[in-house]
Amino acid sequence: MKCILMTQTGTPDVLQPAEVETPHIVRDTEVLIRIHAAGVNPVDTKLRSRGTYYPDRMPAILGCDGAGVIEAVGPAVHRFKPGDEVYYCYGGIGGHPGNYAEYNVVDESVLAPKPASLDFASAAAAPLVLITAWESLYDRAGIKQGDTVLVHAGAGGVGHVAIQLAKAAGCTVITTVSSAEKASFVKALGADHILHYRDDDVIKRVLAITGGRGADISFDTVGGKIFDQCFKTTKPYGDIVSLLQPGADTDWKQARLYNQRVSLELMLSPHFFGWKEALTHHGEILRECARLFESGALTLHLSTTLPLAEAAQAHRLIEQGGMTGKIALVNG
Repeated sequence: MKCILMTQTGTPDVLQPAEVETPHIVRDTEVLIRIHAAGVNPVDTKLRSRGTYYPDRMPAILGCDGAGVIEAVGPAVHRFKPGDEVYYCYGGIGGHPGNYAEYNVVDESVLAPKPASLDFASAAAAPLVLITAWESLYDRAGIKQGDTVLVHAGAGGVGHVAIQLAKAAGCTVITTVSSAEKASFVKALGADHILHYRDDDVIKRVLAITGGRGADISFDTVGGKIFDQCFKTTKPYGDIVSLLQPGADTDWKQARLYNQRVSLELMLSPHFFGWKEALTHHGEILRECARLFESGALTLHLSTTLPLAEAAQAHRLIEQGGMTGKIALVNG
């Protein structure tokens, strides 16, 4: 099969088109998928430049997200059959092969039916950001109707999904953006209050919007000083969720004084550690999100679609920064 191999760590040029053996079903609960499209995420660029989770297993096929059609199923597969259209997040961190390829074999537990309202490229771009935002808001922060939620970088891949999930839950959403164009984008997604972080004093604006109380939930998708800022934008006994590692110089004093709950989210951990229950939960999240797509409560903004052979260019675009929405690679 055709694929894109990461031959070594380095610049995007280490991603090279190649031919490898087509994978086959080994376990009874696995399915063989012909991949129509693969999502490209910032984590892919980090794995390429810094090394995968399994540096001794090279070359590697990157790409955590995929969407395609099932071609064959194992004897213990009960929820899917050949011909079913699915989307999923599995592989691509250096152990199990990723989805920059024509085929992949995955366990049925991580799969969900592809939303009929999405084409394959849009569906392939969705899983990682959907799972990340869902786990952050629902599983970590316990989001509920009536909450005020601050989403940092609302025009990004995770951010634009988080805004919609929060609105679907009946929340008021405050979000930060860097430009007028991105402000228009997040407004169309339903954001109630839009802050231009280069011009606005984000802390003062959030406190003013919330009557001095602070947001119920502050969702940090950026890290660094933004994480530190969340202590001041979040109410006492509120929730802060970050996708990034807190810095060694983080001052935790206010978080302790305010009895704030701080949670960290790395949705790839179950893939690395083999946490089957968590991986099954990922499939459940995607099935729930499929219902939101079909009801019109959720959309996926696909900013760029490229042929599989141009994976290196997709990485360059992400590394330029300032992305709105997502990128996907398509086969055929």
